[in-house]
Amino acid sequence: MSSLEELASMHCRDIPPEQGPLHENEVKERLMVLNNDWSITETGHLRKTFLFRDFKQALTFVNEVGRIAEKENHHPDILLKWGEVRVEIWTHSVGGISINDFILAAKIEREVFMT
Repeated sequence: MSSLEELASMHCRDIPPEQGPLHENEVKERLMVLNNDWSITETGHLRKTFLFRDFKQALTFVNEVGRIAEKENHHPDILLKWGEVRVEIWTHSVGGISINDFILAAKIEREVFMT
């Protein structure tokens, strides 16, 4: 199991469909590493809701997540509301959660909240 910093230092890569999603036990282990209110949805996606004081802060956060996603070429679904942003990540090529999803989540945690 990696630490948050180890995950955040990795980079997303192409994952072929035949590799398939991570096994349930791997997902649970990596979820414990994130340990910041990330959860698995009923559809098998990695999700977290972030709260902010106002729309401007939420929008700034969305733009930063977008910058990270572009750099990693791994793009989450993002829902922006006043004072709230929901980020949902999964890997389309494998039809579920891959290591890339945890890498992106760790980068969001590290680069957005620890800088």
